[in-house]
Amino acid sequence: MRLRIAHTTHYAFGQPVAHGLQRLRLWPKTTQGQKVLDWRMTYEGAVEEARFEDHNHNHVVLVSVVPGVSEVTVHCEGLVATADNHGVIGHHSGCMPLWAFMAQSALTRPGPKVRAIISQVDVPRDEPVPMLHRLSALVRAAIDYLPGETSVQTTAEEAATLGVGVCQDHAHVFIGAARSLGLPARYVSGYLMMDDRVEQEAGHAWAEVHVEGLGWVGFDVANGISPDERYVRVATGRDYIEAAPVTGLSWGAGETRLAVKLAVEQQHQEQ
Repeated sequence: MRLRIAHTTHYAFGQPVAHGLQRLRLWPKTTQGQKVLDWRMTYEGAVEEARFEDHNHNHVVLVSVVPGVSEVTVHCEGLVATADNHGVIGHHSGCMPLWAFMAQSALTRPGPKVRAIISQVDVPRDEPVPMLHRLSALVRAAIDYLPGETSVQTTAEEAATLGVGVCQDHAHVFIGAARSLGLPARYVSGYLMMDDRVEQEAGHAWAEVHVEGLGWVGFDVANGISPDERYVRVATGRDYIEAAPVTGLSWGAGETRLAVKLAVEQQHQEQ
C-alpha cells in the first residue's frame, strides 16, 4: 500500500519569541515492511540547524525559532510504501541495547492498578505472542478510549486508575506490563490510515515488544490489533518522551497555542 501523508503543526505564541529550539521526530523510518518513497519538511518562522540519527535510530531534525516571531509552522508531506507483516518488524537496530528496554520509566512504571491488570494474564509465558495479545485485550478493557482526560504527562498508573485515556496511555500501560513480565518493550509514534476518514486530529501511538525468534512485534492496544499496512512508523523510544514528534524549549513565548492538521490517505497507482 502507498500512503500519502500531510502533517502540519502550527504554534502561536502569546508574545514574540526571544530564543527557541525544537527537536523534530517527524521523518518516517525505512524498515521492514515500510519504505519512505518521498518526504519533505518545510518551516515558517524556524530555520533548520542540523539533522542526525538518535540513539533509537530515529531521524531527528533540529530547528531554531527565528527571534521575534509569534508563530511557527512545520509542514511535513510525503509518500510511504507499506506492507502487512502482521506487526513483525524483526531484528533490533540502533545504539540502545535490548536490556535498556526492560527498565521502567516514570511514565511506564506499574503501580497497584497496572499490577492488577498483569495478574489477569492467564496465558503461559512460554507462549509470548498469545500472552501479549491477551495482555493487550486486558489493557484495552481496563482503559476506555476517551480523549481529553489525560495528557502527555499522564503516567500508566494514573491512566489505569482513571480507567480512561488515549492510544498513548494504552501503550504506556502495555509497555510497563510487558516489562514486568520480563520482555523488552518500546513506544512507537506514527500514523494510521483510518478507514472512515482522511483528516485526523492527531498522530497515533502503539507499542512493540521484542520476542525471541521474531524480533520486535507491534501491538496497537487502542485498536486491539497488530499493525498492518495502514500504519507508518516514525519514531521509537522507551516511552513517549523519547519518541515524541516535537519537543523543545523557548524563552519569552508566553502562552502557547498548538494546532495540528493531519491527513493520511491511500494513493492508488495509475494503471
